[in-house]
Amino acid sequence: MPLALLALAIGAFGIGTTEFVIMGLLPDVAADFQVSIPTAGFLVTGYALGVVLGAPLMTVLGTRVTRKRMLMLLMGLFVVGNVVSALAPVFGVMLAGRVIASLAHGAFFGIGSVVAADLVAPEKKAGAIAMMFTGLTVANVVGVPLGTYIGQSVGWRTTFFLVAGLGVLGLLGVAKLVPEQPRPEGVRIRHELAAFRNVQVLLAMAMTVLGFGGVFAAITYITPMMTEIAGYSPSSVTWLLVLFGLGMVGGNLLGGKFADRHLMPLLYVSLGALALVLALFTLTAHDKTAAAVTIVLIGGLGFATVPPLQKRVLDQAAGAPTLASAVNIGAFNLGNALSAWLGGMVIAAGLGYTAPNWVGAVLAASALVLAIVSGAIERRTVTRSGLVAEHASEPVAVAVGRH
Repeated sequence: MPLALLALAIGAFGIGTTEFVIMGLLPDVAADFQVSIPTAGFLVTGYALGVVLGAPLMTVLGTRVTRKRMLMLLMGLFVVGNVVSALAPVFGVMLAGRVIASLAHGAFFGIGSVVAADLVAPEKKAGAIAMMFTGLTVANVVGVPLGTYIGQSVGWRTTFFLVAGLGVLGLLGVAKLVPEQPRPEGVRIRHELAAFRNVQVLLAMAMTVLGFGGVFAAITYITPMMTEIAGYSPSSVTWLLVLFGLGMVGGNLLGGKFADRHLMPLLYVSLGALALVLALFTLTAHDKTAAAVTIVLIGGLGFATVPPLQKRVLDQAAGAPTLASAVNIGAFNLGNALSAWLGGMVIAAGLGYTAPNWVGAVLAASALVLAIVSGAIERRTVTRSGLVAEHASEPVAVAVGRH
C-alpha cells in the first residue's frame, strides 16, 4: 500500500476523534457555557447535519481544483473549525466551530476514497479505502478515549487544540505524500449529478443509511443500556466503547480484504449477521460478558460494510465518482441521525432501554433486503447484456457462412 494512504489515515483519525469525542465531553462543555445537556447536544446534531450538507457542497466547490489541493483545503478548514471551538467565548461560537469542522468531513472521505482507490491496482481498491478508514476506526479506540480523558482532566478546550494539531499533521502529510493527480478533464457538475440516475448508486446509499443506522440505533443509547440493564458502572462505559472501536477496526480491515473479491456476498453476510446480532442484543444486554462480546460484534459487522459500500458507489458511479462518494459519507451520518431519533422514540414510548436494538435489527434487515434486490438487478443486467451480445453476433455468423 502506498505511503500516501498514511496521510489520508491521519486526517481520518483527526476527523473521527473530533466527531465522537464531544459525546464524552458534553457535561463539561454544558457546565462551562451554562447550558443544559440537551442544548449541548446540538453540538452533536449540528456536526452530523453539517456533514450531510457539507459533503455535496464542498465537493462541488472542489471540482475546479485538483483532488490533492482540495484535500489540503479541507484539512485547513478542519483545523480552523477546531481552533474556533477551542477558543469559543460563547456556546453559539462553539456550535459554529463544530459546523465549520464538519463541512470538511464528508468531502474529505469522499474525495479521499477516490484518491486512495486511484493509488492502487483495481483489485486492491477496497483495501486502499479500508486503509484510509482505519484512521477513523482507530480514533474510536485511541483518540476518543484519550481525548475524553484529557478534556475531563485538563479541560475540554485542550482536547480541541490537540485535535486541531492532528489536522495540521494530516494537512502536512497530504502535502508531502499524496501525489499530484491532474484534475479529470471534462468533468462537470452535471456529469457528477448524472451518477444519481443510476439505481445501483441510490440502492448503495440507501444500504449505507439503513445498515449503519442499525449500528448507531444501539450504540447511541449504550450508556443507559449498559448501566441500567447490564449492571455496569458509568465509568465502565469508556472501555466498552473501546471494545466497540476494536470491533470497528477489525471489521473495517476484513471488509477491505474481502470486498475486492466478494463484494456482494460480503454485504449479504455482514448485514444479515448484523441484523441477527442486534436482535440478540435485547437478550445479551442483560449479562455483562455477553453484552461486551455483542458490542464487539456490532462494531465489527457494522464496519465490515463500509469498504464494500464505498467501493460499490465508486464502481457504479465510474467516470464521475467524486460527488457520489462524498454524498455516501453523508449517508452514514444521516443513518446515525435517523437511528438515534427512532431509538429515542421507542425509549420515550416506554419500551425500555433495549428497544433501540430492535430498531437497529429492523434497519439492518431492511439494508439486507436492498442488497439482495441490488444483486438481483445486477445479475439480470449481466444476463441481458450477454443475450444482447449473443443475438448481435448471430447475423454476422450467418453472413459469413453464406459468403
